[in-house]
Amino acid sequence: QVQLVESGGGLVQPGGSLRLSCAASGSIFSIYAMGWYRQAPGKKRELVAAITSGGSTNYADSVKGRFTISRDNAKNTVYLRINSLKPEDTAVYYCNAEISISRATIPYDYWGQGTQVTVSS
Repeated sequence: QVQLVESGGGLVQPGGSLRLSCAASGSIFSIYAMGWYRQAPGKKRELVAAITSGGSTNYADSVKGRFTISRDNAKNTVYLRINSLKPEDTAVYYCNAEISISRATIPYDYWGQGTQVTVSS
């Protein structure tokens, strides 16, 4: 059993900052890519940022320069630092990770339950 648990969301004023965390736990053999997605009301879930096990990163154009993804492999945790928040960043943010539970199994996509980020004055 593998679980991803996010934390760090909340209500923030425009221009503010947040740091989201997502910790993976359970029967984990190896974690490959990890990422953050978001889904605003009435919109499709979209990739915000991703990071490989080696630390290479990828960002959506809309968040480049404001969002920073990082990970601590020793803690099986991925972070998302969000600066200069805008009202259009309001969404539920989901953590995603490609995890294999043994040497013999292929990686599987796991998702967290989501954490709400609301940007409003």
